[in-house]
Order: sequence, then C-alpha cells, then structure tokens
Amino acid sequence: MRATLTVLGSGTSMGVPTIGCDCAVCRSPDPHDRRTRPSVMVSYDGRHVLIDTTPDFREQALREKIRRVDAVLYTHTHADHILGIDDLRPLSYRHRPDKLPLYATPRHCEFLRSMFRYIFEADYKFGGLPLVELKEIDAPVELFGARFEPVTVIHGETPILGFRFGSAAYLTDHSAVPPETMEKLRELDILFLDALRHTPHPTHSTVKQALAIVDEVKPKRAFFTHICHDLPHEATNAALPPHVRLAYDGMKLEFEI
Repeated sequence: MRATLTVLGSGTSMGVPTIGCDCAVCRSPDPHDRRTRPSVMVSYDGRHVLIDTTPDFREQALREKIRRVDAVLYTHTHADHILGIDDLRPLSYRHRPDKLPLYATPRHCEFLRSMFRYIFEADYKFGGLPLVELKEIDAPVELFGARFEPVTVIHGETPILGFRFGSAAYLTDHSAVPPETMEKLRELDILFLDALRHTPHPTHSTVKQALAIVDEVKPKRAFFTHICHDLPHEATNAALPPHVRLAYDGMKLEFEI
C-alpha cells in the first residue's frame, strides 16, 4: 500500500529561529531554516496517523490543511512532543461517538494522565475537551491495515520509542540506538534519525553519529531531524552524501507501508 509521510516539524525543542538568537541560521531567509518542533504524519488509504503532537501542532495543521487525524503515536513525554495535545480538539470531535486513540507506553500513558488530568478525569467544566483516549502499547499495533512497530532508542539515560512502519522508520531524540533496534532498521526505503548538530550533546545524536547509523543499516534514503540552529540547510546538505538530506517542515515523501 502506498503512503505519504509529511514532515510537520524538523526542529529541536526550542525551534528555529530560536527566541532571542541573532545567529545566521535564525536570521536566514531560506524557509528550510524555519523549523517547528519535531513531528510527522503518515497518510494512507484515507487515514492519517500522527507521531507526536508538538507545541506547534496548531500551526503545522493549518499549514498542511489537516482535516482528519485517526490516531496518534507518542515517542515520549517531553514538552516538545506532547504539548499540542489540546489542539486535537476540533479533529477529535469528528470521531464521535468514538474517541481519537492516543498510543504510548504504559509509563508514558501514566504521565499523560497526570499532566493532562483535566482531559482524562473528565470533570473539567470550563471549556471544551479533546475527545481522546489513551491506549497502552508494548508491541506492534495494527492501525487501519498498516503495522506500526515500536522500537527502543536511548534518549540520554532514558529508553523511549521510535517507530517502524512498512519500508520507513522514524527515530527522534536519541543519543544511542541499541543493537536490537539496529537490526529492525535494515532494508528500509526511508529512515529518519536525530541529528541535532555537529558538536556532542548528552541526549541527542550528532550528524557524525547519525551518519554512522546510516552507514551500518544502509537505508535507500535517510533524513535528519530534530535539527538546531547550528546547521544551515543548504550548506549542511552540500556536505552530506547524496542519499542523506536534512528534513524540512512540509517535506513529503512517498513509500510502501
């Protein structure tokens, strides 16, 4: 089945331009250097699955004219990946009488219930609520005829999720990729990897580290995401191998799911 992956956001947790910064990338007129917080949408057979809901989700949804979301998969519960949850409201109303399913690990479901208690305790009396329900995952999940397999990556000292779906995989926020996950990343058409910057970071991958993963698992195409303002789009791409590019907001890729 043919699918489209849309990059909703390709930036790091502070986004690019970064507040208060006057560097060349933050002042760049190149639209590829404008990066909202990291998320993708996978579309197939009239269905749309989000991976993460960032603080920029409203802007991303308006830009991409999103009118339907059928499920959300969460990688982890840092602010730049979850704070757009309330902006699911108008999209969730279309699921009545059912609720929009949100998939996360048991630990992350517990965090989301606590963080967004007003949503999940259902006793909020002062405005509308997103009609959503949490579903725990610790194994592959079938969504509308496609299989989404959670894979473990290490974010600093914390295990979080990436996802493989068909011939594509999306990994963000990783400083290490365990050997068992590396084996699940072989024979891919598309691989997304965290590549924050060139200099080392305690919880994120560098460009060099991401390139080493590409060299090992050998996807046909690789795209780097969760990019900070250290990496100008055009200049960085010029230094990368031809089959490796920086992702950018609004990028669309076709693949088999």
